[in-house]
Amino acid sequence: MNNNRERLGSRLGFILLSAGCAIGCGNVWKFPYLTGQNGGGAFVLLYIIFLIILGIPVMTMEFSIGRGSQKSPLKMLTTLQGKKQHWGWSSPLPFIGNVVLMMFYTCVAGWFLKYFVGFVSGEYAGLSAEQSGEAFGAMISNPGQQILFTAIICVIGFLICSFSLNKGLEQVTKYMMLILFLLLIVLVIHSCTLSGAKEGLTFYLLPDFTKITWGTVNAAMNQAFFTLSLGIGSMAIFGSYLDKKRSLMGESINVIILDTIVAIMAGLIIFPACSTFGVDAGAGPSLIFVTLPNIFANMAGGRIWGSLFFLFMTFAALSTVLAVFENILAMFRDWTGVSRVKGCIICGICMIILSIPCILGFNVWSGFVPFAEGSGVLDLEDFIVSNLLLPIGCFIYVLFCTWKFGWGWDNFTAEANAGKGLKVKKWMKPYMQFILPIIILVVFIAGLLTFSFK
Repeated sequence: MNNNRERLGSRLGFILLSAGCAIGCGNVWKFPYLTGQNGGGAFVLLYIIFLIILGIPVMTMEFSIGRGSQKSPLKMLTTLQGKKQHWGWSSPLPFIGNVVLMMFYTCVAGWFLKYFVGFVSGEYAGLSAEQSGEAFGAMISNPGQQILFTAIICVIGFLICSFSLNKGLEQVTKYMMLILFLLLIVLVIHSCTLSGAKEGLTFYLLPDFTKITWGTVNAAMNQAFFTLSLGIGSMAIFGSYLDKKRSLMGESINVIILDTIVAIMAGLIIFPACSTFGVDAGAGPSLIFVTLPNIFANMAGGRIWGSLFFLFMTFAALSTVLAVFENILAMFRDWTGVSRVKGCIICGICMIILSIPCILGFNVWSGFVPFAEGSGVLDLEDFIVSNLLLPIGCFIYVLFCTWKFGWGWDNFTAEANAGKGLKVKKWMKPYMQFILPIIILVVFIAGLLTFSFK
């Protein structure tokens, strides 16, 4: 172990940081509307299956690569492979993936913060459905306002990361995740007591297998990758801060359970509310920013519930922002050798600048349509991360951990199984070595085909 490397202070800190990276827009924004669009309970069931067969093994590999190398994702593979050096070409991919992810993720996090401020101030109180849509349109058409809230997110994130790993990121994440779960419980209890809760919960939790199509399967596979941020080293970095007291498959399961609980509970908030007020739960990305504000406007105490909901959304998004910022910072420091504080200043300024194209895609550059009508810069950046870099990165990690021309199965399992807890078994090797890469290739090809036919 690298004794000079910063260490997380506790196992709880590791689990909450890793879960915080996974918990975010994928859980509380993307998951509910994808569930609404893809048959409700049937999609949820497929999503959980893919988390088990894809998420657990790939996350275990990422954690193992991180802990074994004691480096940032920029140098992990080359450090572990030693003199063979077949994988140096892939070193920039994690850095590119994390940066592109934050180029649009910080923008969306800024939207959540703006809506929280708007509900607290009463700006969004009493809006009709049409007025809710106009309010969202006014926000995204105003580049100055978006840049302001995105910059606030970036400053908060890198300010927290500028402190030591224990006193900054780990401590803040612990308290923020505690508040997040408390808010989540309060919101779920309130939503499940609404008059139409039964119908909404039936659609959400009872699978209708007649609604399963290839599109449903593909959406569930892609969501499993996106929600866990697998393939770009976002999880591996926290493995590099971890000791060898616990085996890594058990820790992966703990992180995925927390991530899934938040996703399921987000649906328990949204679907009863949609059913009660006769709203289409498959309304797409606008569900959170147009549909739900209208629901809160018609709900008793809606201003309070709206404020709590968007505070929860802000914390959920910020938990991912903090984790990915730490990853970007670690790679930048590995590359340049700068101090943590100086690295935060440089990365923070660059991140604000790099987020501007996504912001301008909704106004000044709205004529740029990379895919179907209505798409923009955000969709292009999302496509690069979700449909290209995440599955490619997962494919690389799986081959690296299971084949001799990489790190190899024996080295991987020795690292993964060090410590107490669940172990990677020998009988899992054929699945991880042969079947898992094929499933990942299917996800990759399906994602390309989905966009090519748009």
